[in-house]
Amino acid sequence: MSAASETETAANVEPLPPPGPGRLRLLSYNIRSLRDDRRALARVIRACDPDLVCIQESPRYWRPEGQAAWLARSTGTAVLAGGGRTAAGPLLLGRPGAVQRLGVHDRLLPKTRGLHARGFASALLRLPGTAPFTVTSCHLSLDQEERYGQFELLLDQLKIAELGVVAGDFNEHPDGPGRRLLASRLQDGYPTAPWGGEFTSVPERPYQRIDAVFATPGITVLGCGVPHGLPGVTEADLRAATDHLPVLAVLELPSSQPSGQPGGRPRG
Repeated sequence: MSAASETETAANVEPLPPPGPGRLRLLSYNIRSLRDDRRALARVIRACDPDLVCIQESPRYWRPEGQAAWLARSTGTAVLAGGGRTAAGPLLLGRPGAVQRLGVHDRLLPKTRGLHARGFASALLRLPGTAPFTVTSCHLSLDQEERYGQFELLLDQLKIAELGVVAGDFNEHPDGPGRRLLASRLQDGYPTAPWGGEFTSVPERPYQRIDAVFATPGITVLGCGVPHGLPGVTEADLRAATDHLPVLAVLELPSSQPSGQPGGRPRG
């Protein structure tokens, strides 16, 4: 699909599924260390109205905690895990009251000499009435050999709980070996329940889908894609905010109640 086709499709984008019991609205976004128009970035995130934000490339070197705190304040969220030096860039933000954090499982990855340090921002979470699940934000290597090893380590993160979500900038096309490995075990959000736009890079002329949201079997993907045409998300802000387009997904988690028992209460 061309950039023009993505923009044309945006005008007719279907509404995302509404909030409901066990539903999680998750945004994945590479923010390029806040080096672009950070106010446009904050507007995009707020307009997407996420319960949870998986950030890649949060600032690592100059006041990383302060800059993560600024982003949280500017988007009505709180820092849940990762960020800065803790996870080498990936960061998890959550809307207060939307998710309960049960544990933090950040992980710094083995580093190849001459390449960037990488890590995972991971947390064990729960929505009201649902079973616990992990969420991991990642930004994988540009080096193919190192990157494949990081895909394998992502699968290790999913052993923390039965249910899990992985979101991030994978630096690989869907037909790459690492993406195929993930897709053999997990649901790839966009092809499972396509919504909005497909391509995430580059904002001026999107042509590749290197950013994605994956979920384990047992989680229902209700919709996933780039939020072109979402009310409050302008194409000007998407181009100005950073060098990637965000991926917005609505996921439904199973109830924590035994089979046959009523599920969790609806969220407001």
